[in-house]
Amino acid sequence: MTDTNCGRFITFEGGEGAGKTTQLGLLSESLRCAGFPVLLTREPGGSNGAEEIRNLLVTGAIGRWDAISEALLHFAARRDHVETKIKPALEDGTWVLCDRFADSSMAYQGYGYGLGRERIEALQQFSIGEFLPDLTLIFDMPVEAGLARAAGRDEDKSRYEQLDIEFHERVRDGFREIAVAEPKRCIIVDAQDSVVAVQDGLRKAIVDRFDIDLA
Repeated sequence: MTDTNCGRFITFEGGEGAGKTTQLGLLSESLRCAGFPVLLTREPGGSNGAEEIRNLLVTGAIGRWDAISEALLHFAARRDHVETKIKPALEDGTWVLCDRFADSSMAYQGYGYGLGRERIEALQQFSIGEFLPDLTLIFDMPVEAGLARAAGRDEDKSRYEQLDIEFHERVRDGFREIAVAEPKRCIIVDAQDSVVAVQDGLRKAIVDRFDIDLA
């Protein structure tokens, strides 16, 4: 069994409207009930400095930033998030569940905007080095269905939700390629399943990966 004093870093990835945030909250409750300390966080954002950068990234006109500027902002926020919040929590034995992380930069800026893998990998290495999640859950569903879900939320659309469907198709392709390239770290989740079915699958994945009891 995994020692409850040992922190783990789990990221939730996927396109718009895939249900990541809902599933993250449910899984956090399961972990807490099993006796594990849990920190919920998100990107862009998660720390004080990163939340300020988040406002620059998710609001405003679609063309507010070009692709390179946007990628730089994401990694600046990520650097602050990792150093001031994620790493300290893991060192304290807390399980960190994060809504988006570096794979989103690869999918959105690398694939969606076409910057390519090499540029994003270079930014990642420079900003956070070899720091990676212990497990990444990639929520996959058809783009049109995800955008429809996102449109039904009671909140203003982000800049990303307003981008064209071709952009989001490239993002989906990017996430799938990430999962294929790193099967030991990544698990693809069928986000079209019911909330209960998805959560059951996530719990099984956590139990199998970390040898813990969530009963």
